[in-house]
Amino acid sequence: MGRSKDVKASLVAYLKELHLPSMRASFEEQARRAEQETLSYEQYLLELCRQECESRRAHRIERLLRQSRIPAEKDLPSFDLKRLPLKVARQVRTLLDGSFLDRRENLLVFGRCGSGKTHLLSALGQELIRAGRRVFFCKCSLLVQELLVAKRDLKLSKVLKRLSAFDGLIIDDIGYVQQSREEMEVLFTLLAERYERGSVLLTSNLPFSKWETIFKDAMTTAAAIDRLVHHSVILELNIPSYRLEQAKKATDIAAGKEAEDSPDDPRPEPAAPGNPGES
Repeated sequence: MGRSKDVKASLVAYLKELHLPSMRASFEEQARRAEQETLSYEQYLLELCRQECESRRAHRIERLLRQSRIPAEKDLPSFDLKRLPLKVARQVRTLLDGSFLDRRENLLVFGRCGSGKTHLLSALGQELIRAGRRVFFCKCSLLVQELLVAKRDLKLSKVLKRLSAFDGLIIDDIGYVQQSREEMEVLFTLLAERYERGSVLLTSNLPFSKWETIFKDAMTTAAAIDRLVHHSVILELNIPSYRLEQAKKATDIAAGKEAEDSPDDPRPEPAAPGNPGES
C-alpha cells in the first residue's frame, strides 16, 4: 500500500514538472478503465495523450478567442446565411477553410449600415480561430488612435510587429468616422506593412469611389486601394438592414397583439334611461 502511494506521489510530481495537467487529473481514472477493459499499456498511454492534446487545443482556442477581442455574441450560428445573396453565401463557406490566410489574401466586405458586415467577419474570425488561426478584431477608429499614440511615443514599429503576429487583422468600419490626415497616415502605414505579409479583413459602408474622404488625397487613396485589392476577395452585401428588419418585425408583432387585445365588434353603449314619467 505504501509503495502504491509512493508511485502515485512520484507520478503526480513528474506530470506536474512536465506540465501535463490533463494527464495528472485523469491517469487514475484511466488506469481503472484500462484494468476493467483489459487495455494494453499502449492503449492506456494513447488515451492519456489524446486527452492531454484535446485539453491543450481547447485552452489554446479559448486564449486566442480572448486575445482576438472579437465580440463573442457575433458567432456563426447566430448569423443568418440565408439573408446573403447565393453567390456571397457560397464564398463565405469557401472562406471558412482559412486557405485565403495562407495566400495572404485580403477580405473586403462592403454594404450599407446594418447589413451584417461586422457580424459576418466576427463569425468568420471565430471559426478561423477554432481552426487554429490567429485573428485580431478592432474598430478602425480605436485602431488609428492606438497607432497614433504609438507613433507619438516612438513605439509604432513595436505595435506593427505585434499585429503582424496575427494571420488575419479585422478592421471594422473603415471610413465610418472621418479621421484626420495624421491618423490616416498611420493606418496607411499599417496597410503597407501587412501588404503580402498578412491578411486584412475589413468592413466599410463606403465604396472605393468615396475613399478619398478617408485618406484625404488621391495618391494615398489609390495606393491604399491598390494594396488592398491586390490578392483580395470582395463581398458586397447588397441587402436590407438587419436591424431595420428586426425593428419592423417587432413593430408588426406589437401591432398584431394590440389588434388581438381590441375586440372587432365593440359592445354598444347602453341606451340612455328614459325621461321620468315615460311608461
